[in-house]
Amino acid sequence: MWTAFGLQPHRSQTFKLSSDPLFLDKVRDIVGLYLSPPNRAVVLSVDEKSQIQALDREQPVLPMMPGVPERRTHSYVRHGTTTLFAALDIASGFVIGKCYKRHRAVEFLKFLKEIDAQIPEGLAVHIVMDNYATHKTPKIKAWLARRPHYHVHFTPTSASWINQIERWFAELTRKQIQRGVHTSVRQLEADISVPSSNCTITTRSPSNGPSLQTRS
Repeated sequence: MWTAFGLQPHRSQTFKLSSDPLFLDKVRDIVGLYLSPPNRAVVLSVDEKSQIQALDREQPVLPMMPGVPERRTHSYVRHGTTTLFAALDIASGFVIGKCYKRHRAVEFLKFLKEIDAQIPEGLAVHIVMDNYATHKTPKIKAWLARRPHYHVHFTPTSASWINQIERWFAELTRKQIQRGVHTSVRQLEADISVPSSNCTITTRSPSNGPSLQTRS
């Protein structure tokens, strides 16, 4: 009967509804940036992945073989953590990433300065990010206020899924972190930097104009 009616009682899913009164307005604003970014501007999806653990297995990982999946011990040894701040360029898919020991407004401000150093002059910068308190401290607001070419677009509450960098974090976790073996934080950070090395920020120039690029 279960098969006939497509029933799978062993499976379950969770969901959460946003209570943001401006939910639709914010979604339209952000999706509009994704689908039609402004000319002479760069759209960056920004967030942080905190408390990434450097984990070492108690026994060597056994490789995949025909008919046998990769096997690893359930238990592990922790060797510290790191926090990755990242900015995804929506137009090109390239990423600016930097790891820090801690996850505070101080580190976020340093990362904003890292972004600012890599953006060509004369371009507007649109940043999509969530409502985490670290993003809204007085120092962060003051830094942004002194740069009128920066425009912040906050995601609706309980809707960080609309931030494209979350999709990149998921791929990073699946390909570089989840199945990795790291005996130190330095080794973990080296593995994290692999997919974001030689990053390029590509921005839209005026119509019929060439793309502007800058190497990180």
